[in-house]
Amino acid sequence: MSKWECPCGYIYDPDEGDAGNNISIGTSFEDLPEEWTCPKCGAEKEFFEEMDD
Repeated sequence: MSKWECPCGYIYDPDEGDAGNNISIGTSFEDLPEEWTCPKCGAEKEFFEEMDD
C-alpha cells in the first residue's frame, strides 16, 4: 500500500495507521473516512499526494 504525504510534511503510512484518530494499522489511504484530516495540520484528504515507492 502506498504512503501519502500532506503539504505540511506529515506522511500517512498504512503500516502505522493513525491511532490518535482510531485508524487501524493496515488501513489504506483510500479506505480512510472522507472526514479524516491530517492529524498534524488538519488538511483534508484531497490535499495529500501519493508518494513514489
